[in-house]
Amino acid sequence: MKVLIVEDERSFAKELESFLVKEGYQCEVAHTGNEASEKIFVNAYDFILLDLGLPDYDGFDLLEEAKEGGQIASFIVLTARGATGDKIKGLNMGADDYLPKPFSLLELASRMNAITRRKHGLQKNIIKIHGFEMDIQNRSVHCGEASVPVTKKEFDLLHYLALHKNKVLTRLQLTEHIWGEILEDDYESNYIDVHVKNLRKKLSEYGNCDFIETVRGIGYRISMPK
Repeated sequence: MKVLIVEDERSFAKELESFLVKEGYQCEVAHTGNEASEKIFVNAYDFILLDLGLPDYDGFDLLEEAKEGGQIASFIVLTARGATGDKIKGLNMGADDYLPKPFSLLELASRMNAITRRKHGLQKNIIKIHGFEMDIQNRSVHCGEASVPVTKKEFDLLHYLALHKNKVLTRLQLTEHIWGEILEDDYESNYIDVHVKNLRKKLSEYGNCDFIETVRGIGYRISMPK
C-alpha cells in the first residue's frame, strides 16, 4: 500500500520511511506543505501521515484541502500538539486517527492495520479468499494446513486485490500501490501481468484460483461473495 509521509523533520521522516518500508508499505515523503499539496493533487494514497506543524502550511488546512479534493487516503495526524481541542478538530475534519509525538513505531503500524481492517470490514488480520487464507500480520498465505510460498510482491498484489474485492483495479493502480512511484515510460509495462501469472501458478497448485479475474484491456479483480 502507498503512504505519503508529510513531515518537516527530515531525520524523523527518514526513520518513519525506513520502518514502514520494512512493514511492506511503499512510501513517498514531503517535507513542506506545498510539496505535499502537489503530491496529493496528482497521486492516490492509501495512507497520509500528516504533521500539523509544517513550516509553510497549517496541517489542518492541508487536511481540509485534501478532503475537498476527493483524496481517499486514510489520514493519521502525527504531531507534538497533543491538546484535546486539536485532536477533536482533526478527527471532526476527517482524520482517521491522531498520534501525539513521541510515539512508538509499532503502535503506528498497529493503528494503520486497525484502520485498514475497519475500512475494508475485516474482523481480524485474516482475509479468507475462497479456500485460501491470508495472514496479514505474518504476511503469509495458506490453503488448509499448507503454506503457499508467495514472494513479497505476490503477497502485496493478492492483498491489495483482496482489500478491493469485486472492484476492477487497473494495471497502473496496482503498479503504483505496490511498486510506488514509476516512470511514465513504464506505464505500459507487463510488471503486473507477470506477477499475476506467477501468483496464479502458485495458488493453482493448492486450490482453484479462478477468483483472480482478468478484465481485458483494464486490469484485474478478485471475485468474492458480498
